[in-house]
Amino acid sequence: MRIPGPGSFLFLASTLSALLFLLPLAAEGCGPGRGYGRRRPPKKLTPLAYKQFSPNVAEKTLGASGRYEGKITRSSERFKELTPNYNIDIMFKDEENTAADRLMTQRCKDKLNSLAISVMNMWPGVKLRVTEGWDEDGHHSEDSLHYEGRAVDITTSDRDRDKYAMLARLAVEAGFDWVYYESKAHIHCSVKSEHSVAAKTGGCFPGNARVLLEGGATKSLRDVLPGDSVLASSSADGSGELVFSPVLSFLDRRPATVRTFHVIRTAAGLNISLTAAHLIYVSDLNCTKVSLPGTASPAPARPATASSGPGSGGLAGLRTVFASEVRPGQCVLTSRRGAPTLSGVTGVEVRRGRGLYAPLTLHGSVVVDGVLASCYAAVDMPRLAHWALAPLRLSQRLLGASGPQADGLHWYPWVLQRLGRLLLDPGHFHPWGIEG
Repeated sequence: MRIPGPGSFLFLASTLSALLFLLPLAAEGCGPGRGYGRRRPPKKLTPLAYKQFSPNVAEKTLGASGRYEGKITRSSERFKELTPNYNIDIMFKDEENTAADRLMTQRCKDKLNSLAISVMNMWPGVKLRVTEGWDEDGHHSEDSLHYEGRAVDITTSDRDRDKYAMLARLAVEAGFDWVYYESKAHIHCSVKSEHSVAAKTGGCFPGNARVLLEGGATKSLRDVLPGDSVLASSSADGSGELVFSPVLSFLDRRPATVRTFHVIRTAAGLNISLTAAHLIYVSDLNCTKVSLPGTASPAPARPATASSGPGSGGLAGLRTVFASEVRPGQCVLTSRRGAPTLSGVTGVEVRRGRGLYAPLTLHGSVVVDGVLASCYAAVDMPRLAHWALAPLRLSQRLLGASGPQADGLHWYPWVLQRLGRLLLDPGHFHPWGIEG
C-alpha cells in the first residue's frame, strides 16, 4: 500500500487553503448568465437497445450496484432491512401469493416509486408492473441481488413490448444503480445496498444521539449549535485526556434523511450508533489491563497534542477503525460523567435511524452517547484529516458561523474527499465509500 509523502500533504493543505480565498470569487460567478429567463428544452431521452445495460459495467462492480452481500430469508436478522411497497400506482404480479415481490430495500422502493411517476407521465393510463422482486424461493442465480431485495424485473401494465426500451431509459433516469434490457419480456433493475449508500454519506450520527455539554447537561445532536462545547479527546487520535471542545461546524447535516447505522453495544451499557464509514477508536487488548489518561473530570479545551503514526493512538494500542470493522471482544473508550473507561464491545447490529449529523470539534473527536469517536470518516487516516481540515477550523474560530448552516454536506469536506482520491492510495478509503 502506497503511503503519501509530505509533499502530497503540503499540496493538499495548500490547495484547500487557496479554496477558502477563492470561494467568494466563485460565488460571484453563480448569478444568471447568458440565456437567463429562457425555458430549457425538455431532455431528449434515448431508449436503451436490447441487451444494453447502464452504466456500462458489470452489475456487481463498484460503479454499479456493488457486491453481493448474502441471501436474506424471513428468519434472518437482515430481513428487517426489507420494506413492503404498497404504492397503488404500481402493479405487482405476485405469482407466489406471498407478497414477496412487494418486499425490497428502502433505496429500491424509492427508485421504483419515482419510476412509477415517470411511467404515468410518459404513457397516460399505463402503470409500472413488477414481475419479480425479492426472491425467497431460489429462482435466480446463486448471487442474484433479488435475494437481497435489491433487484426488480419490470414491465408496463399493458405489457406492450414496444415500450420496454424507453422503460429502461426511464429506469436509468429514476436513479436505479444498474439497468439491463435483459429480455424481450422485462427490464432488470438493481440498486446499491443500504450499507453502501450509508457509507457514501461519509460519517455521521443519528439526530437523537446525545453529547455531554460543558455545564453537565446533555443535548441531542439535532439541537447542537456551533459554539456549544462538548466532551471530546484532547487528541485527534483519541489518545489524549478528555476535554470540552467547541463545536465549530457540521461537516454534514441532514435532519430528514433516514439511513442505516451500525449500533455498537458495550459492556458498560453505553451504545453508539454511527454510519459504516465513520471512524471510532478501539483497542484489541484486554480492556481491564489498559491504562487510561489520568483525568477523572474533563479539562477545559486546549490545543490538541500530536502523537506518532497515522491512524494510531498513544493510549496502549488504541487505534481508529471504520465502524463497520468493529467486532465483539474489542474495547472502546466510554465515559460516564467525564470519567474515561475502556469497555468491551458485546455486540454490533445494523439499524435504521433518522438524521445525519457530523459535528466538527476543535480537537477532531467527540463523545457521543458516552462513547468516544472521531469526527472524521471515509479515510483511515484521522491525523491527516484533522490536519487537512485545519483551514476550516481556523476560519470558523476566527470568523464564527455567518448564520444558520444549510443542510447537506459541507462544501469543504466535499472538495477534500475529491482531492484525497487524487492523492491517496484507494486502500485508505472505506470500501463502500469509494463506490460511484
